[in-house]
Amino acid sequence: MSPNSPALHYQAYQALADLTTPMRSMARHMAPWLHHSLFWFPESKSLRKAAAACEVVALAGLTHARPPFDIHTVDTPTGTCSVHEEAVFATPFCTLQRFRKEPARPGEPKVLLVAPVSGHFATLLRGTVQTLLQDHDVYVTDWHNVRDIPLVEGAFDLDTFIEHIIGFVDWLGPHTHLVAVCQPTVPTLAAVAVMAEDGHPHQPRSMTLMAGPIDCRINPTEVNRLATEKPIEWFEKKLIGVVPLRYKGALRRVYPGFLQISAFMSMNMDRHKESFRKMYGHFAEGDRVSGHSIKEFYDEYLAMMDLPAEFYLQTVRKVFQEYHLAQGQLEYRGRVVKPEAIRRTALFTVEGERDDICSIGQTLAAHDLCSKLAPYRKQHHLQAAVGHYGVFNGKRWERQIYPRIRDFIHAFDE
Repeated sequence: MSPNSPALHYQAYQALADLTTPMRSMARHMAPWLHHSLFWFPESKSLRKAAAACEVVALAGLTHARPPFDIHTVDTPTGTCSVHEEAVFATPFCTLQRFRKEPARPGEPKVLLVAPVSGHFATLLRGTVQTLLQDHDVYVTDWHNVRDIPLVEGAFDLDTFIEHIIGFVDWLGPHTHLVAVCQPTVPTLAAVAVMAEDGHPHQPRSMTLMAGPIDCRINPTEVNRLATEKPIEWFEKKLIGVVPLRYKGALRRVYPGFLQISAFMSMNMDRHKESFRKMYGHFAEGDRVSGHSIKEFYDEYLAMMDLPAEFYLQTVRKVFQEYHLAQGQLEYRGRVVKPEAIRRTALFTVEGERDDICSIGQTLAAHDLCSKLAPYRKQHHLQAAVGHYGVFNGKRWERQIYPRIRDFIHAFDE
């Protein structure tokens, strides 16, 4: 095995993680104690700096376990409801999570939020879920970390993703609406097309595709260029590792989470360094609110999943290099996917003006692909002054984007 093998990289990463875990664990337990001590020694700059250092050290590593959604209440038009998260359906690769409200609000549209399989857990869409809950009965695809899934459960590829969406919609029944964020816009559109061609009785009432790579030939971003400057063999040789024997998914081929986060952070390394410096400074100065705001972001950002190798490589090749869906070449279980078959499922697309991952026009391309869908069943919204993340999270999502999606869903729920 080559010294540069990703499989060996995974083993080296795991060894380093094991060595540093005790230090990070100690820092994680020390930080609250030091913060508490400041109540007794409020002028102690040394204690504040020590607590700040512990907060930074505690974050200096990845976690491979899903963080909690932590959604317990939601404000609705009729008052505040308590929220209870419950698993209602599961496969080896994904759990369908429902966010049940009490008191229940009968007649709300069912929304299936399709989360990406792109390294981060579905909890990255916590803000999206919280907002959708105001007016909808919300379900989320909570994808599992494949390093915890035994090989005996089989492979997870693009066909499996599409199959999961079809299966979940079938389980939810009629009157379901789909909302897909980023990468899953492609398999979501494919799933709806397959259901339409088959005359499936539970075809979704609507699908909302947000900031997704439907046609990456349009206004290519740096992410698109990175995907096309190397052949697919390079990605397989350089980025695919093997899950260590200690985990349930031992020997499964994956694109490891630690490589993904390295790639993510290298794109904006100076910004991340500055964020950590600011976090230390806030805690050291006693501004725990600002410090915890940054800490909460990185608690989520540094929680990573391994990606199934077959799914990752197919996505790079078929979506970002060869544009199969946009060119009418995408197949599902050996049959060509035909978006023009969609006639009943209304389409809403959303893009961000400053999106540097899926640029303007890439998601809008879905309208041309759904050529037989009546014009009144299509809408598009370009949100000014937001980047990729702002399309589905933050103030503009809550105040300007969400109301349009809500009205669109409700208009086609009858």
